[in-house]
Parts: sequence; C-alpha cells; structure tokens
Amino acid sequence: MNTIKTWILKHPSLTAWFVLALGMVTLLVFEARSVGLTSSQWFWLIVVTVLVAGACIWIISWGDDDVEASEPEEEASS
Repeated sequence: MNTIKTWILKHPSLTAWFVLALGMVTLLVFEARSVGLTSSQWFWLIVVTVLVAGACIWIISWGDDDVEASEPEEEASS
C-alpha cells in the first residue's frame, strides 16, 4: 500500500490522467451502450477518450509552473 501511495505522490499528473480517463471511459460506455457501435469503433473511441483526458491534465498542469515560478519573486519583493 505504501508503494502505491509513494507512486501517486511522485506522479500526480499520471495519477490524475488515470482517474480522469477512467471516469470519462466509464461515462462513455454507460451512455453509449445502446448506440450499436462495432468493436473497432468502441476501441478507437476509448483510445481517443483516454488521449483527451491526458490532454486535459496536460493543459491543467500548465498553471502549476506559473505558481512555482512566481513564488520566489514574491519573497524577493517583500
């Protein structure tokens, strides 16, 4: 259990990507279950959904760099 905790704390973006992708794929499968998609359509739809989740986490992480870069400037000006 500690190994999992350590990995999650070490890789927060990958963890967020996994959790978001899992939620998005779950909703996708639940909502589109009666549409009549073929297996290859399901496969590619799930792949693209996971990639979109990764892009979302990547875009969200852009703000993390700004916060870390602005903290030393605030301390220097005080």
